[in-house]
Amino acid sequence: MKNPAHTDYPIMAELTERWSPRAYDPTHQISSEELGSLFEAARWSPSSSNTQPWSFVVGKRGDENFTKILGLLAPGNAVWANRASALVVNIVEEVSAEGKTQSASHYDVGQAAAHLSIQATHMGLIVHQMGGFDKDGMHRALGLDERHRPIVVMAIGVGGDMSDLPEDIQAREVAPRQRKPLSDVVTGL
Repeated sequence: MKNPAHTDYPIMAELTERWSPRAYDPTHQISSEELGSLFEAARWSPSSSNTQPWSFVVGKRGDENFTKILGLLAPGNAVWANRASALVVNIVEEVSAEGKTQSASHYDVGQAAAHLSIQATHMGLIVHQMGGFDKDGMHRALGLDERHRPIVVMAIGVGGDMSDLPEDIQAREVAPRQRKPLSDVVTGL
């Protein structure tokens, strides 16, 4: 299923086609090569002073990491994310190894995730990013130190049958995509 964005100005196809569906094909197995391409795109995103304050924990459906991550998602996310090919925890390094606060670290991780999601769209994959999970539980489950925080979980895979979703989520899948008008977010255009 496609749900392209309707833009006021022309942008590249991968940006209009990128969206966050919840219907995943539960039979799709993502390859290490596909994941490698996604994380290569993330690796080459810009970061403040080239600090690259991101790391990722990958769980492929059926493995221990996937089960651990899935168990810490909010119930409203777990009900559909269990069909994704992979679940990925995005981790931010808020304080460097030298003890310096990295004030742009969340912004930088967001850029890495954006690059990954555009690469995924280019490859025919879908990504849905979630903030709904037990952050403290994930921190403990992944054995993170105090300098690192899990901030987002991404579901990755290929599109599936929307009718497999609960009715309330199906309605959200077909709802028109909406964004604030440019005039609300840009001054001086």
